[in-house]
Amino acid sequence: MSVSVLSPSRRLGGVSGILQVTSLLILLLLLIKAAQLYLHRQWLLKALQQFPCPPSHWLFGHIQEFQHDQELQRIQERVKTFPSACPYWIWGGKVRVQLYDPDYMKVILGRSDPKSHGSYKFLAPRIGYGLLLLNGQTWFQHRRMLTPAFHNDILKPYVGLMADSVRVMLDKWEELLGQDSPLEVFQHVSLMTLDTIMKSAFSHQGSIQVDRNSQSYIQAISDLNSLVFCCMRNAFHENDTIYSLTSAGRWTHRACQLAHQHTDQVIQLRKAQLQKEGELEKIKRKRHLDFLDILLLAKGHDTTASGISWILYALATHPKHQERCREEIHGLLGDGASITWNHLDQMPYTTMCIKEALRLYPPVPGIGRELSTPVTFPDGRSLPKGIMVLLSIYGLHHNPKVWPNLEVFDPSRFAPGSAQHSHAFLPFSGGSRNCIGKQFAMNQLKVARALTLLRFELLPDPTRIPIPMARLVLKSKNGIHLRLRRLPNPCEDKDQL
Repeated sequence: MSVSVLSPSRRLGGVSGILQVTSLLILLLLLIKAAQLYLHRQWLLKALQQFPCPPSHWLFGHIQEFQHDQELQRIQERVKTFPSACPYWIWGGKVRVQLYDPDYMKVILGRSDPKSHGSYKFLAPRIGYGLLLLNGQTWFQHRRMLTPAFHNDILKPYVGLMADSVRVMLDKWEELLGQDSPLEVFQHVSLMTLDTIMKSAFSHQGSIQVDRNSQSYIQAISDLNSLVFCCMRNAFHENDTIYSLTSAGRWTHRACQLAHQHTDQVIQLRKAQLQKEGELEKIKRKRHLDFLDILLLAKGHDTTASGISWILYALATHPKHQERCREEIHGLLGDGASITWNHLDQMPYTTMCIKEALRLYPPVPGIGRELSTPVTFPDGRSLPKGIMVLLSIYGLHHNPKVWPNLEVFDPSRFAPGSAQHSHAFLPFSGGSRNCIGKQFAMNQLKVARALTLLRFELLPDPTRIPIPMARLVLKSKNGIHLRLRRLPNPCEDKDQL
């Protein structure tokens, strides 16, 4: 009886054949993918032929131009050179068309295009799929449900809570004055805005501004802000598996865990309190959520913190406008009166200065949309379905054709009766998807500015001039440092509402 045994050479030949076939299949797939990318790039080039842009690398696009946090400077250069819009190639097969013309903005914001999934998906692990990320009918239902909660009658009581949080921050600043060194205000303001949300949403007693755990939460949010923004600009990080293996991916995961632990703990504590008080079931049965319920879902507060910090810097660098605002506020609160809802509409010059600061330093530099249908702009140029557009609010606010002498701090641009394009000023976006909390944010900006100016004179630090830096919210590359001078005989708002 004979036994047939495969020789080693035949076994090796079989393995070699399998490897050859596998290699051929991989090569074929790569060729197919390369052909798809080439055809897609050719389609994009044809679609964007009406929109000139600086020369780009066939693979790396314009990414080299935006290294070292130079994006805002590059946008300003493009605004001056390319009218209304300019493509920005992220890499060879992916492009966003930056828009910075008010007519173009009006067209896009008047449509119902969804948020750009490729960009905004990176936000989902941080904030979940809430009102910011939803699209279509689901978004419409949520927006309609939440809108009544931002009625003036709901917002009025929160002015006193805002004032309480601001006073805690100012007390901390007063203690730090003895160190005779400039103060980096952004971190302090971030804690203050978080404190306001805690008081407004969760009836939190005391202040989290002195809580070390809250400071670690603020740092986690800051880290996520930078990580998500950088991730949006790296083609390889669009794949979740690849990103999770990188150091940035692991850092993002840790920061998300820390942020979620904080918010989940706060929400659970508030739910337990409501359950104990017999209120939780009432909330669940309501036709619409009130402001407290909305903020139970809130994961961020850094947009308002950015606005307040840059406004304080703008006033510090323009002392005449600062003094005029102080005189206006002193006329309202100089007798020691508590700041109230009614005072907020009696600050016309202060409001003008706030708006001019928001023009120069918009808290959200840009927002994205993905065209669901073709679009034709007023000048006749058009874009097809599927193109991603970036509405550059920073570019719009620094467009010399829209804002003459744009680098000059000129509050008179917003004087009553001044003529403006309806979409020339968009610090809270526009159209049906504008910021649902813009009134709450404006109230907080006014309260923070008013109480700060009553107590301190703001002075810039000439050795550390802030360098605006594009992130999810507008940040400064080197912080926002101010010198504070305690005002003699200040009239402070000390009464409790």
